[in-house]
Amino acid sequence: MKAVQILFIALRLFLGGFMIYGGIQKFQKPIPAPVEVVEKAEKFKDPAKESTLQKILYISGSKQTGYFWQLLGICELLFGLLLVIQYTSFVGALFLLPITLNIFLFHIFLESDEISELLQTCALFGVNIALILKESSQWKHLLWIKPI
Repeated sequence: MKAVQILFIALRLFLGGFMIYGGIQKFQKPIPAPVEVVEKAEKFKDPAKESTLQKILYISGSKQTGYFWQLLGICELLFGLLLVIQYTSFVGALFLLPITLNIFLFHIFLESDEISELLQTCALFGVNIALILKESSQWKHLLWIKPI
């Protein structure tokens, strides 16, 4: 039984650390000006480079909103920290679920040719689900409330 507990601690630290790192990376580079995004996108107009163009436009669009990229970074940092702290790990895992799902779906639809990254994001999403399911005894009663 100790080995399973150690495994889940390692998984929490792995996912939490990965999210903290990802959150910090969102603030490392300045947000490009809209003109820079258009110039960069112009280089990938060729139909053979359509998937690269889609990735550039998706990420650049998130950055150009003026809030979404930063909000995502703050959420990754905060929820990663919640996950690393033992007593708040379930809440952190629960709040991270939509973020890890979005990362996984991004890689399925926009980077499906990158098998290693697809496997990595699948593992992140799987770890997130496993951490939530581990605590199912605490929340499963919310799904099946008996009528009076």
